[in-house]
Order: sequence, then C-alpha cells, then structure tokens
Amino acid sequence: MQLRFVGCGDALGSGGRFNTCFHIIGERVNFLIDCGASSLPALKRLDVVRNDIDLILITHFHGDHFGGLPFFLLDAQFTRRTRPLVIAGPEGIEARLVVRRGEGYVVPRGAR
Repeated sequence: MQLRFVGCGDALGSGGRFNTCFHIIGERVNFLIDCGASSLPALKRLDVVRNDIDLILITHFHGDHFGGLPFFLLDAQFTRRTRPLVIAGPEGIEARLVVRRGEGYVVPRGAR
C-alpha cells in the first residue's frame, strides 16, 4: 500500500502547498482521504487517474478538506467517469454536497 500526499497545506495554501488530500493506492484499494478546494489541480499535476479512485472519505466540512469534492464530481461528469464512486463522511454529507454543488453554479436572477 502506498500513501501519497497530494496536498497537506493549510486553508490558504501557505508556501504554495495544496489543500488536504491524501491518495492511498494498493493492490485492491484506490481512494482519497479528504478533497480540499485545490485537490483537483493537484491530482492532475500528479497524473492521478481519477477514474480509478473508488472511494473518497471526508473527515470534516472545512473547505480545505471538503471544498474540492464538487469539482472532482464535475470533472468526473465531463471526463465521462465509468466506475462507481463511493463518498463517505460525517453525518449530513449528502445534503451538504447537494448544496455545495449548486452554490458554484447558480446564476443570480438578472445576470447574463
């Protein structure tokens, strides 16, 4: 089993580090622990095959641990993800994810 530190920075990316995201791979496992706001670019920079990730575990709802999940899912949609993905975390994760996904793409009334 291998642990890769995709991101281990603070909420502000101090020192140029990406937000929290750990990638664990092994013979029969491929998952993330946390998916902070800057995780998608970090995963791409490391050439991680996101379609191969089976599970994302979220430890808590701070943006530097959870904020990248909507972008990961959007990327999965546009790259035509073919594998199932399980997302697990604290109670209420499903409701928070629905809200978070919508927040980034809501166009205010009257805007063009």
